Amino acid sequence: MGSGKSTLGRLLARRLNTYFIDTDLLIENFENRSIREIFETEGEQKFRELERECFNWIKRAVTSTIISVGGGFPIYIPEIREAGVVIYLHVPWEEIIKRLQKKEEREGRPLFQDIKAAEELYRKREPIYRQLAHFTIENREIEESLEKVLEIVERRAN
Repeated sequence: MGSGKSTLGRLLARRLNTYFIDTDLLIENFENRSIREIFETEGEQKFRELERECFNWIKRAVTSTIISVGGGFPIYIPEIREAGVVIYLHVPWEEIIKRLQKKEEREGRPLFQDIKAAEELYRKREPIYRQLAHFTIENREIEESLEKVLEIVERRAN
């Protein structure tokens, strides 16, 4: 949460002249309701089921696309590596707190309502992200991160 996945994904898709999908937005469109509403009415388990459906749809229907996934996606769907190159955008916890300081920045993030619990989640998930990722990028400055991802894409293409 707050690592810049969607921002970087959109910029990358533009630079590569390809499509961009944010799985959270895709789920909201499939369900015609917000992630927050899904969590509030049916709970996290239902949301994880919807992420699984989203992943299965992506595997069947999507190619050559930049995809931003929610923070729990790689935890509950570790086979994400089978769908393509996985890049983990690492941002230190302190920086995420700065980025999500304002309440409206945390509004649509159900697992970020309790900051102490969110930090515990971050600490628990961070090593798993590193393990699952093909590449890890320190995402402090968006333009620098974009260039790093483009280098990875270029290397893999050659």
